[in-house]
Amino acid sequence: MRFRHRAAAGFATLLLPAAGLVALASPAQAATSATATYAKTQDWGTGFEGKWTVKNTGTTSLSSWTVEWDFPSGTKVTSAWDATVTNSGDHWTAKNVGWNGTLAPGASVSFGFNGSGSGAPSGCKLNGGSCDGGPQVPGDSAPSAPGTPTASDITDTSVKLSWSAATDDKGVKNYDVLRDGTKVATVTGTSYTNTGLSKGTDYSYTVQARDTADQTGPVSGAVKVRTTGTTEEPPPTGDKVKLGYFTEWGIYGRNYHVKNLVTSGSAAKITHINYSFGNVKNGQCTVDDTFAAYEKSYTADQSVSGTADTWDQSLRGNFNQLRQLKAKYPHIKVLYSFGGWTYSGGFGQAAQNPSAFAKSCKQVVEDPRWADVFDGIDIDWEYPNACGLTCDSSGPAAFKNLAQALRAEFGKDYLVTAAITADGSNGGKIDAADYGGASQYLDWYNVMTYDYFGAFNAQGPTAPHSPLTSYNGIPQAGFNSADAIAKLKSKGVPSAKLLLGIGFYGRGWTGVTQSAPGGTATGPAPGTYEPGIEDYKVLKNSCPANGTIAGTAYAHCGSNWWSYDTPSTINSKMAWAKSQGLGGAFFWEFSGDTSNGELVTAIDSGLK
Repeated sequence: MRFRHRAAAGFATLLLPAAGLVALASPAQAATSATATYAKTQDWGTGFEGKWTVKNTGTTSLSSWTVEWDFPSGTKVTSAWDATVTNSGDHWTAKNVGWNGTLAPGASVSFGFNGSGSGAPSGCKLNGGSCDGGPQVPGDSAPSAPGTPTASDITDTSVKLSWSAATDDKGVKNYDVLRDGTKVATVTGTSYTNTGLSKGTDYSYTVQARDTADQTGPVSGAVKVRTTGTTEEPPPTGDKVKLGYFTEWGIYGRNYHVKNLVTSGSAAKITHINYSFGNVKNGQCTVDDTFAAYEKSYTADQSVSGTADTWDQSLRGNFNQLRQLKAKYPHIKVLYSFGGWTYSGGFGQAAQNPSAFAKSCKQVVEDPRWADVFDGIDIDWEYPNACGLTCDSSGPAAFKNLAQALRAEFGKDYLVTAAITADGSNGGKIDAADYGGASQYLDWYNVMTYDYFGAFNAQGPTAPHSPLTSYNGIPQAGFNSADAIAKLKSKGVPSAKLLLGIGFYGRGWTGVTQSAPGGTATGPAPGTYEPGIEDYKVLKNSCPANGTIAGTAYAHCGSNWWSYDTPSTINSKMAWAKSQGLGGAFFWEFSGDTSNGELVTAIDSGLK
């Protein structure tokens, strides 16, 4: 965390009314040397995420592309990114944006959208021609849509599908069977058994006919199938974790106090607070700023309870305000967080004697003056056996040993958590420590899925600092939330022990002339507290978002280029987190939000 100002998907491309439809390509422009394929990439019951991929299969460049399709009544696009999506009733049109229209031979580009309903696209056209790149045969009509499949013989790992035949003036040759929008088989009959499925999992099937000239017709209606059995790791059934960091130093220049959690409405919408940061010195946990933590006096109008502190009371400061907050909102749990970007240098010494470190931490957390305030401890080591502000060489087992010692010392009744790297690259920071082995001792990980890119690379390229997914042109492979979460799962960390991280701030460059991501820069954009960083509450007005990339908003204002999350992108990231079975989300940090808690509200509503 850069000075610990660490602070997926809603989208800036809005749907236009029918009057705003772009002109469609004429049949003479039919793209017989390009394909458009569809995949449903996420499905969370009340909605889904879809993705179209356009590929130039010809020998000359495409200068633009337009994809058209039909949805059955009740299915629609609710938001989109990396394309301008419009509709006329149930007919939908997606046109490239300025930066992704040109495709060299062999190149491809994807755009995505969030949708509602359960239908699948049909009647796909790419630049007025066939989406499969097949021939347009004069005088030969494409086949009709087959009947909606029916499902039978459903087991843990297979399902039998049957459908009524399509018709064609020259005859139907075969059928493509699509699972979640991706072709899984081509058969000559009107039935197919799909095997090798996962138990307790939802799938959506459609069928598309192909005639003797290889022309494809519209896709059938969809049938939703859930295989029998239960998954090894079902999504958590209780409320999701909604955790925010409260910074100890925020009471100074930022003038942000515990009472702001009440006046903003945020306290009613969160479940946990990480109080940051305690320091790690000489291998021991210690309070950092004692004045802010437990000495500062609050007047009646400044305090949560409306009662002024007195000179002789045993506890004042943030700790007392947190005590008052918990009395007012008993559902909130508070954890004391140690380390962070600035204070992680002490963890190497702590790892030499994990038991002694754990005992020192418990003494701080359970100090009789504030033992009722804290419900657990959070360790923010940046980064075990890798480099952050300083480099650590404790070895891959050090983090696991520390986690084990903390659990042994604090027992089962305290929360023990950790904020960890989100470097999903091969051989990166996740690979440097045993996060899988340590997870058995921890209640959850706060996966810091932000700060991937920023003006610490002063010349750019400009890129979203918190991409949910990878995208064409991303500066570093593995630097995105989806790859980090997937890597942690592959190491044995249960989904329910992973929280998705959100930054309540943006990262930006100046000297940027290109609006689209990937531009060059001359340095960090001006920031209120630090160059290259600015709070969401400022950016939403000073540089409003005018685009999205990989589930994160970006904005180009004058010569400045910023990326940050908005209520819309947060809502979509929360939908993604739910679809992945994650335990919830966390954010850095409260003071970056608006006075009415826009971003906290988006997290809360998105996780319901």
